[in-house]
Amino acid sequence: MGKRKLPWSSQPNLKTESTTLSSLMELYKKAKQRYDSEEELRNQSHKCVVRLQMGDPEYTKIWKLICNLSRKENQLIYDRLGIKITERGESFYQSRMENIVEELKSKGLLEEDDKRFIMWGKNKDLIPFTIVKSDGGFTYDTSDMATIRYRIEESKADWIIYVVDMGQATHFQVLTSCAEKAGWLDPSKVRVDFVGFGVVLGEDKKKFKTRSGESVRLVELLDEGLKKALETLKIKGRDQVLSATELQEAQEAVAYGCIKYADLSQNRINDYVFSFDKMLEDKGNTAVYLLYAYTRICSIARNANITVSELEQAANTTPVAITHEKEWKLAKLLLRFPEIINKVTRDWFLNSLCDYLYEISWTFSEFYTSCYCLDMDVETGEIKKVHMDRLLLTEATARVMKQCFNILGLNTVSRM
Repeated sequence: MGKRKLPWSSQPNLKTESTTLSSLMELYKKAKQRYDSEEELRNQSHKCVVRLQMGDPEYTKIWKLICNLSRKENQLIYDRLGIKITERGESFYQSRMENIVEELKSKGLLEEDDKRFIMWGKNKDLIPFTIVKSDGGFTYDTSDMATIRYRIEESKADWIIYVVDMGQATHFQVLTSCAEKAGWLDPSKVRVDFVGFGVVLGEDKKKFKTRSGESVRLVELLDEGLKKALETLKIKGRDQVLSATELQEAQEAVAYGCIKYADLSQNRINDYVFSFDKMLEDKGNTAVYLLYAYTRICSIARNANITVSELEQAANTTPVAITHEKEWKLAKLLLRFPEIINKVTRDWFLNSLCDYLYEISWTFSEFYTSCYCLDMDVETGEIKKVHMDRLLLTEATARVMKQCFNILGLNTVSRM
C-alpha cells in the first residue's frame, strides 16, 4: 500500500524553500481541517508546540520564516493606516514565562491538577488559569501572566488597556485577579482596562465574511474602500477640481477614514452591520460628511485670504463678542471638549467622541447660516468686511474638530 499523500503536498517544504503568505494561509486552512478531525495530528501538533517553546533549532527556523512573512505583510497595512507599534510577540515572553512558573511555584500559588499546573485568582468563583499543560507546554494564560508582569515591573506601566472581543471578558477578569494574587498588580497604582467589542456583521446580519464564507482580510477591505471612495469622489466631480495629488489624498482620507469611523462610531459592545454604501454617505454621522464639513470650515479663512499666523495674532488682540444665540451654542459646545475626553478615557466608548464631532458640525452649520463671518458684495462677490471675532470662533471649531479626528485616527485634507 502506497504512502498516503498529504492534502497540502503541493505546498513548499518550509525547511528548504521560500513561500508566500497566501500559500501559508492555504496550508493553514487545510491543516486546520485535519487537525479538527484527526486526533493523531492534534497530538503531534501539541508536541511540536512544546518543542518550539523549548527552542528546537529546526522548528525555530521555520517559525521565524513564517513570522517574517507575516511581519512584512502587516507592515504594509500599518503604513497605509499610519500605525506605529513596538512589537512584543508571544515569543518575547518565552524566558519570562519560564521565570513566572518558578516564581508562582515558590509562592505556593500553583495547584497540580491531572498532571497540569493551575492557578486560581483571588476568588475561586470564576475559572482557574492553566499555567503549565500536562505535556509541559505553556498556554495563553501563561503568556498573558508573563506579559502583565513585564508591563508592570519592567515597562513601569501605570495604565494597561486590553482591546479584545467581549468573549474574552472572563479571561481578563481572571488575569487581573491572578496578577493581584501574585503580588504584581496593585490597582491603586496601576489601572487596567478591558475594552471589549462586539462582532462585525454583513448586510445579511450574519458574521461579516466573503461570498465564499471566509473571513474578510483587512487588506482586501482597504482596497475595496479605496475603489469605492474614488467612485464617490468622481460622482461628486471632485476629480475635475482637485489635482492628482489632492485627489489621491482625499481618496485615502475618505476610504480609510470611513472604515475606521464606521467602527468607532458604534457602541463598541454591540454588533453592527458593515456597509460601504452607508459609510460613504455624505449626510448624517459619517466620516465623509464630517471630513467635508471640516474642509469647508477650513476654507472660510482661506477664502478671506487670512493666514494662520494672522489668525493667531488676532487671537491675542481681537475680543470675541459672543452675543448671538448661535454663537453661544457653538462656543459652549466647544468648551465641552475636555469633558468629552474625560468621559471617553473613563469608559472607552469612543462613539461619544464621534457623536460630539457630529454635533459640532451641525451646530457650526447653524452658526454659519445665521452669523456671517464675511460680508460679501452681492454683485461683485468681493469681500467687504471680515468679522474677525466670528472667524476666530470658526478657527476654534476647526481646531477642536482636528483634535477629534486625530484621536480617532482619521486623516484630514485641506481640500476635498
